[in-house]
Parts: sequence; structure tokens; C-alpha cells
Amino acid sequence: MKAMVLAAPRHPLTAREQSVPTPAADEVLIKVRACGVCRTDLHVVDGDLTQGKMPIIPGHEIVGTVVERGAAVERFSIGERVGVPWLGATCGTCRFCASGRENLCDDARFTGYHLDGGYAEYTVAKARFCFALPASYSDVEAAPLLCAGLIGYRSLVMAGDARRLGIYGFGAAAHIIAQVARHQGREVYAFTKAGDAEGQKFACQLGAAWAGESHMPPPEPLDAAIIFAPVGALVVAALRATMKGGTVVCAGIHMSDIPSFPYEILWGERAVRSVANLTRADGEAFFRIAPEVPVKTSTEAFALDQANDALSRLREGRITGAAVLVP
Repeated sequence: MKAMVLAAPRHPLTAREQSVPTPAADEVLIKVRACGVCRTDLHVVDGDLTQGKMPIIPGHEIVGTVVERGAAVERFSIGERVGVPWLGATCGTCRFCASGRENLCDDARFTGYHLDGGYAEYTVAKARFCFALPASYSDVEAAPLLCAGLIGYRSLVMAGDARRLGIYGFGAAAHIIAQVARHQGREVYAFTKAGDAEGQKFACQLGAAWAGESHMPPPEPLDAAIIFAPVGALVVAALRATMKGGTVVCAGIHMSDIPSFPYEILWGERAVRSVANLTRADGEAFFRIAPEVPVKTSTEAFALDQANDALSRLREGRITGAAVLVP
């Protein structure tokens, strides 16, 4: 098979021919039909995340077809379409796994970071961490739902019942979760990087009540804010924009350092919390609600050997919505 491989951090991916992997007893072999290009992939490629394996095939927003099942797999049929997310394996026995918080498992392994991912023609994945996907989505449309959608949904849940919701960083996750928030009757306030008029226009097209640059105060105090951009300074901006009792949710797996700030903007029972990964329960809940909204994903397709171009454009902020590789 052809695969795009990261040999070392801060190096371009290289195209390689290598053997199709063989599924273990609890795994399925998947023919990849689409794989989203996520900002977390950038953090792996750029060396921001340093605990993964090298070399690695990136990619954790995988849509594909089961072509072989391991001896112990009963969930999926040959030919069935499945989705593979970031969370690829856990121990299943620790206090976190036993209490439905498998996203916090110390022995968790992640797709495209510890486990080879979907920038390839085939991949293997543990069957119990795969999802059945709504039939209403094409392969390319479904790919961003596997991380941008799932992590975004977990972040939205952590924002509580906020009516006025701020979203900082209007990319792949934001454009999905803004639709869910509007479906739930919330007001969305979109914050983009300086000069991103196209991003602000895109947010308004998705129903945002207001869109502006991230340093600007919103026209109304926010009940909660979600930060998708990996910029620590936005925590301070979001706290200033959030009313007493509100929550600021940091949704990324990586963020630059948060600068010091006066206690006054945290006081009043404001809270800052992070989102770590996802659980299978998040996926089941999100894939029920997505077709009801219905969530529509804005995508740009790239050939597999254009992975470096897709990553570069994402790094430079030149992707509206989500980039998706199609082998």
C-alpha cells in the first residue's frame, strides 16, 4: 500500500510503499476512503507533541470499509463503513476506564500518534474504538466529524447550558459545533485571528450572531467560551469576555503558555477547564445528534500524496472548514 510517513518531527511526510498491516485478534483491517487533516496532526508533525512513536503514519479522522476482521471481532461486517477517531486504545481496567472516563486513561494510545493512522490506503484499528457512521454523510463529509466533531461536541457539553457562547478560532471544529449550538437555541459569537474577514463571513453564514477579531470584546457578555485555537493568550481574552459564573473551555490537545492575568477576571466563580481527548460515549451521542441538526461539513479534498500541501495550508490558516485526504 501507499502511505504518507512522518520519519521525524519537523520534516515533510514522505510517500512510501509498505506492506498492508495484518489485524490483531481485536482489530479490523480498513480500506481508507477518506481521512481528515486535523490541527492535532500539525502538532505531531511540528514536534509540539513529543511522546508518540516515530516513524508514524498520521491521521485520526478516518473513514473506511472493513475488509478483514480479527478472530475476536464481532461488531462489524466485512464491507461495513466505519469511522476511526483519535482515541485508539485504553487499558480498560483503571479507575478512569471503570468510571466512564476512558479519555483520561494513563495507558491510552492515540491514532496517528502512537498507532499508525489514516494517511494511507489501509489501516488497522481496535474494533471497540470504531464507530458506525450515519449513512447521510459521504466519506469526505464524515471525516471531520471523527475529531473536529467529537472533540467539539465534548467541549460544547462542558460549556454547560450557556445561552451566549463564544468560540475562539473558527476552523474545522468550530464550524461543526456552531451548527449544533444554533440547533440547541444558543447565540454564537465567533472570534477569529486579525484580518480574517473570510472566517468572520463564514461564521455569520453558519448563524453566528456576531463575528470579530479575537482581541475584540463581544457586544454582550458571554455565558461561556470555547477556545479551539492553540493560543494561550486567548484564555485571558475569553475570561474578560465571560460573565460571572461562566466557563472557559480549552479544547485543544496543545496550547501555548497562558500568560499571567489579574485574579479579578477569574473571580466571580468563573472557571477555566480543559478537554482531554474523547470517550466512546461522546461519539455515540454526537453521531445521534449530527444528522438531526443536520450538521453540514465544509471540506476541501486533497489526494493522499498532497498531504504536505494540506498540512501547510492548515498551518497558514488557508483552509475554510476542513481538509480531507482521499486515497
